[in-house]
Amino acid sequence: MTRLQIYDPFADTAVDTLLRSFFRPVPAERDAPRSVRIDVSENDTAYIVHADMPGVSKEDIQVAIEGNQVSITAEVKRAAEPAEGTRVLRSERHFGRYFRSFTLPLELDETTSSAKFDKGVLELTLAKKPVATARKLTIQ
Repeated sequence: MTRLQIYDPFADTAVDTLLRSFFRPVPAERDAPRSVRIDVSENDTAYIVHADMPGVSKEDIQVAIEGNQVSITAEVKRAAEPAEGTRVLRSERHFGRYFRSFTLPLELDETTSSAKFDKGVLELTLAKKPVATARKLTIQ
């Protein structure tokens, strides 16, 4: 007769290793640009975008508006290279490029749009282009 054996997956070390490695962050490639995290809200006249950009100086940020598409690019520069003879034990801070591009429902008026940068947060006020209204023509 065959013997029935109860299997406990949590007693198996392979399952434990798999679950622990599943929640471990995957290291990003050093040269790949990181994505900018944004919040977008809107009112009657504009879209308001808040973008987290830690460690970036405002001189290194570029915002491009083309129709209803917005592109944000930034460069984070390393403050200083480690001194000769210094061994880096752990480096988690990001140095490199940030990039984000997104499309909004309506076209934007780049001439009246504005940008502010304070404490690592970029705030864009993207003005909506006025919608062309129909005009009646008088027949002469």
